[in-house]
Amino acid sequence: MVLSKIVAVGTAVPPYSLSQTDAKAFAGELFSGIFPQIERLMTIFENTAIQRRYISCPQEWFRSEHTFPERNELYIKMACQLAEDAIRQSLDQANTHPKDIDHIIFVSSTGIATPSIDAYLINQLGLSANIKRTPIWGLGCAGGVAGLARAYEYTKGFPDSRVLFVAVELCSLTFRPQDSSKSNFVATSLFADGAAAVLVVGDEIETTKHVPKVTGSCSAIWSDSLDVMGWGVVEDGLKVIFSRDIPTIVQQQVKPVVDRFLAGFQMTVNDLAFMVSHPGGLKVLEAYESALQISKEKFSFSYEVLKQFGNMSSVTVLFVLQQVLQLSPTKGYGLMTALGPGFSSELLLLDWNEGDR
Repeated sequence: MVLSKIVAVGTAVPPYSLSQTDAKAFAGELFSGIFPQIERLMTIFENTAIQRRYISCPQEWFRSEHTFPERNELYIKMACQLAEDAIRQSLDQANTHPKDIDHIIFVSSTGIATPSIDAYLINQLGLSANIKRTPIWGLGCAGGVAGLARAYEYTKGFPDSRVLFVAVELCSLTFRPQDSSKSNFVATSLFADGAAAVLVVGDEIETTKHVPKVTGSCSAIWSDSLDVMGWGVVEDGLKVIFSRDIPTIVQQQVKPVVDRFLAGFQMTVNDLAFMVSHPGGLKVLEAYESALQISKEKFSFSYEVLKQFGNMSSVTVLFVLQQVLQLSPTKGYGLMTALGPGFSSELLLLDWNEGDR
């Protein structure tokens, strides 16, 4: 069986740290005249399981309205900076030279750039002039698993290749203080900024340490669910859209998808040592636990990342993956999961066991 290997994960966050206590106070001050029952809504901040997040601008910046070009200029600048930091970290871990990378995959949904950000990174890092590029936009929170799946598929087809998968999300730059929707209020309690870079290599590339193998991926999209999650494009930027029904959808729809995927490997959820799940929020993680009948302990990495970094959209699950790799498990299976606009599910099966299945 031809497999792919995850060699290293690098991560980066912007310089401004925001405690959940400060975020709550800021939201209370800003939205007090907008929401008539704001005291009842403020409990959202305590119920997120988040303690701290990182954002791209000082808190004062978010009090003012900003044009789409102004936001996007900041997005390009910060995305290039954070992505480079995460990439250098991952390449240093793997003792890999930038020119050895054959393909770069870039995922983001919180800003736009043409040339795409991967072109900027090629220049900044001195990557090969003949490198292949795959920029992907619009996958939202599902992008971390989906992008890694594309890296897996490429290295499976070209087992002597090295692929750099990079995700950057600057959710804070989409914040619009005049948006009186409940989605915007909830987003204020959850979203944050960050970047991650994952080095994936084909089976013919030798590795000096025990690393996880990727053994399969699965994508699923549910019909008539386009309004569950996404962006609305408005004059001054991107307007956040997400439904309160997401935990219910997880409860009702996710288990059959997971069960069918694992059955293809003669496995069930009971064979999983841990979950590498995108922590979209506390209720989403709890819905996964309930639907799959998996203990909270197997989601411990997701809870820790949610606590320390908040929801960084596609990037978050890669922070979870980094924590698992730092644990250096010697055996067992892990399931990466993420949900995103569409409404869609992405799955990836990781194998730490010696030898092929």
